[in-house]
Amino acid sequence: MNYISENKRFNNIIRLVFFPLVVLLISPILIFSQTNEQEKHKPPNPSAHHEIKDDDYIPVLRENQEKSPAYNYSMNIIITAQVNVDQFGQNIIGDAANEPSIAVDPNNPNRLAIGWRQFDTISSNFRQAGYAYSTDGGQTWTFPGVIEPGIFRSDPVLDADNNSNLFYYSLSTTSGYTCELFNSIDGGTTWLGPVPAYGGDKGWMTIDRTGSLGGGNIYCFSRNGTSTTIVMTRSIDGGQSFQPLVNVPENPGRGTIATGGEGELYAAGRSFNNGQFVLARSSNAPDSLVTPVFEFSTQLNLGGQFSAYAGPNPGGLLGQTIVACDNFGGSGDSTVYVLSSVDPAGVDPLDVYFISSTNRGLSWSSPVRVNDDPGTSAWQWFGTMSVAPNGRIDVIWLDTRDNPGSYNSALYYSNSKDGGATWSSNERLSDYFDPHVGWPQQQKMGDYFDMVSDSNGAYLAWAATFNGEQDIYYSYITDTTGVIPVELLSISTSVKANVVTLIWSTTTELNNHGFEIERSSDKIIWGTIGFREGKGTTSEPQQYSYIDILSEIVSPKIYYRLKQVDFNGNFEYSDIVEIEIAPSVFSLSQNYPNPFNPTTKITYQIPELSFITLKVYDVVGNEIASLVNEEKPAGSYEVEFNATRLPSGIYFYRLQAGSFVETKKMVLMK
Repeated sequence: MNYISENKRFNNIIRLVFFPLVVLLISPILIFSQTNEQEKHKPPNPSAHHEIKDDDYIPVLRENQEKSPAYNYSMNIIITAQVNVDQFGQNIIGDAANEPSIAVDPNNPNRLAIGWRQFDTISSNFRQAGYAYSTDGGQTWTFPGVIEPGIFRSDPVLDADNNSNLFYYSLSTTSGYTCELFNSIDGGTTWLGPVPAYGGDKGWMTIDRTGSLGGGNIYCFSRNGTSTTIVMTRSIDGGQSFQPLVNVPENPGRGTIATGGEGELYAAGRSFNNGQFVLARSSNAPDSLVTPVFEFSTQLNLGGQFSAYAGPNPGGLLGQTIVACDNFGGSGDSTVYVLSSVDPAGVDPLDVYFISSTNRGLSWSSPVRVNDDPGTSAWQWFGTMSVAPNGRIDVIWLDTRDNPGSYNSALYYSNSKDGGATWSSNERLSDYFDPHVGWPQQQKMGDYFDMVSDSNGAYLAWAATFNGEQDIYYSYITDTTGVIPVELLSISTSVKANVVTLIWSTTTELNNHGFEIERSSDKIIWGTIGFREGKGTTSEPQQYSYIDILSEIVSPKIYYRLKQVDFNGNFEYSDIVEIEIAPSVFSLSQNYPNPFNPTTKITYQIPELSFITLKVYDVVGNEIASLVNEEKPAGSYEVEFNATRLPSGIYFYRLQAGSFVETKKMVLMK
């Protein structure tokens, strides 16, 4: 896996001390075996899994909680930032956060909001409506706290309408057992409400942005209280009020809803009636003058059975049933997609399967497995799907394939550009983490993730335990499956000081065009650089072209594309371009993983031909290993250190290149 950069910042001493304390505090009955026994688990009890208040609220002052460096990182097509951080961008020790959902302002995608189940202390499973917002496309996040301090809330779902209003839907037990809706007109900075939205356990929400008769309608879908009856309610006034509940046939619970190209409403999930996957459709839901009716339902073959309460997430779901529609006029126009992590026949515990319908759910394709691992022992859980305006289908999940015999998981990604018939090679987009740590008096890491796609990639809200506790992360995953060779666009680059210059020309354009894109100490730069091609006159519109920056402008690679705008304001894109950029400075990154056992990787970069030494020392200064001792050209490098024969403890590694010397600490834990 190629890394753009690694900014994984750990406080090693805190983690070294904190981890054993957590282990000592966890009751033995909460400690699960990390061996994968490959047993076929029983279908979940339909009456189980109620989001109810068990523990009392424990007030916690955030300013009094200990802090550690947040975990942020970049890899070849993904940029990830921790979301639940304090005002200084630090991780808050001792809390927990899971089950995130994301809203993206469709008119300004730099404005994002994420909501989640916030546990102020892992000593109590009392949860609240946590939230954070970003105004810079997810590079930095502000976490003010919770919407209503001291009020029990769960099952958060966020969405946005076409007028840049954001909505936060959640379950509450304050007055009965029902759902409520908040809205924000300032990008998630503040929230108004709540408005009663009926419903109950394990709800979902979607907003019609298709421009159909039902444009702006808000649909909410859940159990009716704690029952196994699945219901839907609708708001036709922008969330100011909700209409009476409507029953959904076959009671498809633990699922999601989506609107089709004509505003029709689809609901998919596992039937509480017979345990099978089911899809229901309401064609008259867009019409505000009639009561919605689900006139059609059908059973679905998703290649396996619904699964929960096992393996990596023993106290929760292993993924919801996701339904999505292609409403954008692309290759998959008028299609409906359903995806879920399912338990297939045989010994394989969990796979991600996908099906599609081109006739509004009347008939379905054969199930297609999205994960491409050859074995039958890995868990592919929390499968999540979203569809881009250009018809691309994005899918992510957590995967144990690289850690046989344990539940340690990493984020994986694949996409399809032909309506789900074929899928890109799976790509790992994170380090591994243990989902069995940081439980807030619940043996789970929530029940779902959430994702929104645009033409360039996907906005993802997810949870992981990189800090040794449950935290919320935002990632932007760039679609680079359509990368074209540089030579087709005659791209050339040069790096001087902190400026990257891109020179390009096409086979039909003789003139070269040059750009200077400033980069400041290899920090993230997202945006668009524009230039005028010189066509047109002073009395008519000019024709412009742009470069869209799709990833960090750091070594070893950047991804971007060209955008051409004609005289009428219409535009078209080139394919994504991948180029390598030489480093501008010497640097030594923190090893990953850290702590490690028994191997870890060390990356470094050099801007010029240099004689390099990279050595490892113990705490008293004895040289343990010489990893590099040779002359190397400018570039970025990665070295693996194997400490199989060394005892647990603190070690140091030092990079020297001419006058440049840098030393970092790492922790071996066996």
